[in-house]
Amino acid sequence: MNDHDHDHDATHAPGHVGRHGPRVGRPKTRAEERIEGLDVSPTALVAELEQLKERLAASEQEATDNKAGWQRTMADLANFRRRTEQERDATMGLANELLLLKLLTIVDDFDRALTQMPPDLTASGWAEGIRAIDRKLRLLLESEGLTPLEAEGKLFDPHEHEAIGHEETSSVPDGTVVAELQRGYRIRDRVLRPALVRVAKNESTTNQTNEKAAGGEN
Repeated sequence: MNDHDHDHDATHAPGHVGRHGPRVGRPKTRAEERIEGLDVSPTALVAELEQLKERLAASEQEATDNKAGWQRTMADLANFRRRTEQERDATMGLANELLLLKLLTIVDDFDRALTQMPPDLTASGWAEGIRAIDRKLRLLLESEGLTPLEAEGKLFDPHEHEAIGHEETSSVPDGTVVAELQRGYRIRDRVLRPALVRVAKNESTTNQTNEKAAGGEN
């Protein structure tokens, strides 16, 4: 190998610095550029760690807020459903009571028909048919929670009775219901319709009332 060949090989050897300066190598990849651009100093790492902690805390707070909002929404929905069901039940209950009140007028007619039936008809097949219909009607009312109020012979109760007259008598204590003019009914635990009654008024009570009135005039 001559000197010219030796110089040519040396010129192209790796790491060779030629007469015109160092040889330009291959271009860097983007990954290599990113790696070289990373700041791995302790200060930079601590700052980045703090940022990550702040972002984590913000994410956790956002998740907590979203959960609380979801829970409030579900609670509001449950309350809305409960109010809707209560209003529907109240509306249906009112409609049912109005229907029962109308039905009671028919029951009153049966009461009058049975109490005023002529004696010669009480044993007839027609009368028995009327009584059968009356029994079915009362069973229907009972199935809806409707029961008759006791009135005659009981002390007057303004919650269950409505007095439309008095009867002066000393045979029963004052304030006793002596006659039931229209039957009252209770629906479950409250009065649907009070009984129309006549109440006893003792003569002694009447005399005392008159004496007080006379004394007041004097």
